[in-house]
Amino acid sequence: MAAGADAEVQTTYTIAHLPGDGVGPEVTGVARSCVDAVAARRGFTVDWRHCPLGAQHYLDTGEVLPDRELAALRDCDAVLLGAVGSPAVPPGVLERGLLLRLRAELDLYINLRPSKLRPGVPGAVAGHRLEDLDLVIVRENTEGLYAGAGGIVHRGSDFETATEESLNTVAGVRRCVEYAAGLAQRRSGRLTLVHKTNVLVHAGDLWHRVARAVAAEFEVALDYAHVDAACLYLVSDPARFDVIVTDNLFGDILSDLGAALTGGLGYAPSGNLNPAGTGPSIFEPVHGSAPDIAGRGLANPAGAVLSAGLMLDHLGQPAGAADLDAAVNAVLAAGPPASTGGWAEALLAYLAAGAALAGQSGGGA
Repeated sequence: MAAGADAEVQTTYTIAHLPGDGVGPEVTGVARSCVDAVAARRGFTVDWRHCPLGAQHYLDTGEVLPDRELAALRDCDAVLLGAVGSPAVPPGVLERGLLLRLRAELDLYINLRPSKLRPGVPGAVAGHRLEDLDLVIVRENTEGLYAGAGGIVHRGSDFETATEESLNTVAGVRRCVEYAAGLAQRRSGRLTLVHKTNVLVHAGDLWHRVARAVAAEFEVALDYAHVDAACLYLVSDPARFDVIVTDNLFGDILSDLGAALTGGLGYAPSGNLNPAGTGPSIFEPVHGSAPDIAGRGLANPAGAVLSAGLMLDHLGQPAGAADLDAAVNAVLAAGPPASTGGWAEALLAYLAAGAALAGQSGGGA
């Protein structure tokens, strides 16, 4: 609820804080403080619930995602996640047992990855202007090659055979493209499907047929690019894109390229969304747990704060989301601090100044 609205109306959100491992607690601690500051200004409250999952929890208990924690997460409106992972945990344990399982259990069928070049951030390509790079990648998040279909036979022999199968359903593709088309409607009206239809003729044909039908229903302009060409265009002509929709694997790759072009993983937010609202959505910075700098106060919390902004927007608090986005931009434009604590101080000072100005003018911006 924006400042200046009916003071008797109070909105409370239950948000799980899953700080995770490494720098996760540090960056989400800053993001949580910023959310609380915005909540005080905008007239809503947050009931934070701690969730202990991650590498350390697994090492201490042998549990990856116990049923009681999954049930507790289902009761929340959203989840703010830091990062999970440790060199002490074998690869795949947390990725499949926690992250991919959460996507399936909570039906987080959209991975939302904005790629935006911000003031004061040197992009990877010197010629890119701020207006050239402001796009969103919508990645299907539960199907494709990440669905877990496939296996190995004749392991250890000369005839060992490994298969990975890409599963694509009309229902899964349609709901992903519909979300992307709705987003394109609210932005520029331009939607680009990225796939590899000249080689992946079965899945590619399904995606293209669905995308054409949905684009016509939503009255948005549909373009198409092969994934290899899209990688080239993101570097050479990123302004041609506004909303990209693509499958799970291609979205995974393209979104990290988008992050590299806009300053690196430290500035990249993400949301794993259940747009239908049948469960909570999860918001997290794209960077990993970075155990090499954990506890040293060097982690950049921008990605976590921007992810919290995506969370507020998803929860129906667009003004609060805009506050966080503006705060990050202001700190970057002034020169990014060298420490996590410096970031926290600068962000909270900006948010406090905005609240003070709003108070003087008698309402929210």
